[in-house]
Amino acid sequence: MPTLVSKSISYLKPLISRTPNYLFSTTMSITLKSPVFAGNPIRSKTPKSSDPFSPTSAFQTLKLLLSGQTHFQDPSPPKFKVLPFIKGRPLAGSTGDLVKKWHLGWLSFGDFKDVLEGSEVKLTHDLLVYLGCKSKEEEEDSVVYWAVDVSEGVSLVEKLGSKEFSFVELRTLMVATDWADDSAMSDLAIAGHARALLEWHNTSRFCGSCGEMLVPAEAGRKKQCIKDSCKKRVYPRVDPVVIMLVIDKENDRALLSKQSRFVPRMWSCLAGFLEPGESLEEAVRRETWEETGIEVGEVVYHSSQPWPVGPSSMPCQLMIGFFAYATSLEINVDKSELEDAKWHSREDVKNALTFSEYEKAQKTSAYKVDQMCKGVEKGQNLASDFNVESGELAPMFVPGPYAIAHHLISSWVHQVSSNGIRTQKKGVHSRL
Repeated sequence: MPTLVSKSISYLKPLISRTPNYLFSTTMSITLKSPVFAGNPIRSKTPKSSDPFSPTSAFQTLKLLLSGQTHFQDPSPPKFKVLPFIKGRPLAGSTGDLVKKWHLGWLSFGDFKDVLEGSEVKLTHDLLVYLGCKSKEEEEDSVVYWAVDVSEGVSLVEKLGSKEFSFVELRTLMVATDWADDSAMSDLAIAGHARALLEWHNTSRFCGSCGEMLVPAEAGRKKQCIKDSCKKRVYPRVDPVVIMLVIDKENDRALLSKQSRFVPRMWSCLAGFLEPGESLEEAVRRETWEETGIEVGEVVYHSSQPWPVGPSSMPCQLMIGFFAYATSLEINVDKSELEDAKWHSREDVKNALTFSEYEKAQKTSAYKVDQMCKGVEKGQNLASDFNVESGELAPMFVPGPYAIAHHLISSWVHQVSSNGIRTQKKGVHSRL
């Protein structure tokens, strides 16, 4: 099945070209090397347990460090870097650069211990969660990366703020990220992975079988019941969500919806959670019918995307994208689910891909992060930032390139397949 956001596809040249007036503000298609929140550079593979930077070995080194040990069997143990979180918000810093604005607030293990000194947080070995590693082949020294929830450390906000760091909402960082910046995209993927794991730890405190406490195991990669007669193992959950662009029989119109929680003028694809005992295709058809009364026939897979910016009760969502071909046209909106749903022509949807609006939102969010890190944050409503450079409002727009909905819509508008070749414009059976 075709996928648009493939590792083999590079950014389009016009997007990378940074012109003063953002001349790429006209509608265009964008492809990413991997979906936003995917392509995590520190978890591409898990080392064998015998490697010093594997979860097992690194955890043993961590315990030795916490016990005050300074001599190790391995002549060159890995360095540790720690990323603190408060209430799902990662620590971030800002470069002040006009384009590449933010970066993750990694602390060395020594600096992290110093920061915690005198705070409300007691450092224990089960507080840190293993994220991944980079070996000596990838950089000068082997490095193991950890995430830690320090939400109880109220004093840490001011202490780290004095170093021009701030705990920033992941959604804000998502909008602030420059899609053409590989480093920022990697940081976003790491932060998303870390938030998902930490939120899972926070919501998985008790055993579902016996009710006893769950404690971290394998450096936080799983949890285990403390009751000897149970010892149930629990692994990070994944919440699958189908998201679909519904297309009419003539392949000329797309069904887009809007919700009350959306920013003004934004329309997007339909989406819904998979139910037990249901195939992905069945979920696409059921959700489309329940929310709009539209019947769907053929369902074609497009791509998938991790989505760690949902509510904390569902921290590990996986968006699974499809094209869904309608067999009926009459819309009957479920007002409890949607504010509205309408068929939109290809030309109208194409005009909704207004990159100047995404660019201005990215710049404004990046500026907000910069101000937060400098301790001079002012309340800003991101909804008001979606304006074109001329000050005029676009009649409608769709989610930005950080969302899989954008790529479903963009690839249909431009009829681009996974290999970048344009497909036929007409016909239900043409593969987009």
